[in-house]
Amino acid sequence: MSRISKDFTIAVVGGGMVGLACAIPLSRAGLNVTIFESAKEFGEVGAGVGLARNGLRALKGLGLLDPIYSRLDAQSNHSFEGFEFLSGVGDHKSVFMYPTKPDELRISMYRPAYMSAVLPLLDPSIVQFGKRCILVTKPSASPPPPPPPSPTSTTDSESELMGGQNLRPRLTTLHFSDGSTFTADLVIGADGVKSVTRKYITGEENPHLGYTGHSVYRGLISMEDLRKAGLDADAIRRPICWFHRDRHIITFTVQNDTKLNVAAFGHLEPPITGGITGPWVENVSHEEVLDEYKGWGKDVQTIVEHMTTPSKWYIHAVSPTLKTFAKDQVVLVGDAAHAMLPHLGAGVNQGFEDAYALYRLLTHPRTNLSNLKHVLQMYSDFREPRANMVLNQTAHMGEIYEEYDGDDQKFVSSTSGIWTPVWRYDIDKEMDAFLVKSDLELLLGLSNSNSSVSSEEVGVLETGQLKSLL
Repeated sequence: MSRISKDFTIAVVGGGMVGLACAIPLSRAGLNVTIFESAKEFGEVGAGVGLARNGLRALKGLGLLDPIYSRLDAQSNHSFEGFEFLSGVGDHKSVFMYPTKPDELRISMYRPAYMSAVLPLLDPSIVQFGKRCILVTKPSASPPPPPPPSPTSTTDSESELMGGQNLRPRLTTLHFSDGSTFTADLVIGADGVKSVTRKYITGEENPHLGYTGHSVYRGLISMEDLRKAGLDADAIRRPICWFHRDRHIITFTVQNDTKLNVAAFGHLEPPITGGITGPWVENVSHEEVLDEYKGWGKDVQTIVEHMTTPSKWYIHAVSPTLKTFAKDQVVLVGDAAHAMLPHLGAGVNQGFEDAYALYRLLTHPRTNLSNLKHVLQMYSDFREPRANMVLNQTAHMGEIYEEYDGDDQKFVSSTSGIWTPVWRYDIDKEMDAFLVKSDLELLLGLSNSNSSVSSEEVGVLETGQLKSLL
């Protein structure tokens, strides 16, 4: 990866999966990045995640896919065998198999496996642990003096964006719970569903956050134990949704097919604006899970009987959806921008799409401090419509699950076409087209009667320049 020089500093708030997907490629490209993580170290806990084709495209563009592949067992199945929907009751009849293409790819992996794959690429000197951001404040009234001229300094035409003065845009300040502060030219909010940076973007008391009424029991089960219990382990290696009215269970294997990741969705509760006041994740009794699925089919009973130490997650989402993901020189990615229900397995993949779009814009040859605000608005214009579309579709998919009453044809009809725009999205192709359509010179404030951008300088605009990712 070639290194470039930029005249702005970047603070990434949050060192989760998406935060690292932003910070690592930008840092490796030569940009000045600092990560602020609230924990004392990068976490080795978390749920299983499914990386679909759209997310894998983004990861490859970020230079992270090969390290992830290298961490997977050579015997693991990385092709997408299909997502099967089985009735949760009776003899578990097959209701529907998601149609796949020969080159359809999907990786099911445990969050710690992702972390162990990408962390070796991270420069540890750019990380500050134990930094819980509690406030993001607007720039001060008096800007600092401009830096000395450099090859990337603001030009006369670019300074018009600053009201005709060649002044350095004012810094944004992060405030942390330990009383410390940090200022940066650009703040990337990757601080999750409880995002503090989101409050800066909205400028409202409304946190744009709510408890969805959905909760999920999570657990990891030994595949060997399931085999001993009489379950056909080979038959459940592929992703499966076991469903019936009001409840459904998603299962897929992780850790090189040695563990079954289980996400068992309980009965729907009333949503709560602003979120619940108690803990969002808690350990619950084995009996609670057994009661939820009493009377379901034999295979489901076998699975829940082995969920002996379940945790219950109260699922929150961004609500209402945001109209923009950027304000001034603060931008949101991942759950901070569009936390959603998990019913299409789309959340983290949308975060990786965010990271890749932002990476391409920030590393563009013409992006610099003077036009950064415009660049971030371009990012929002590109990402907000798609991410919020996926957010709404995944909520709709949850409604379809909950309403299933044994009418297979109704289910197939209701889900027709719902996966294709989510999983088979080509972000490179769409990004190229977006940049061409948006007239990059104008949006970056670079065009005037005496200037133009050469095809060499704006190589990113040339559709098809990059090789096909997958």
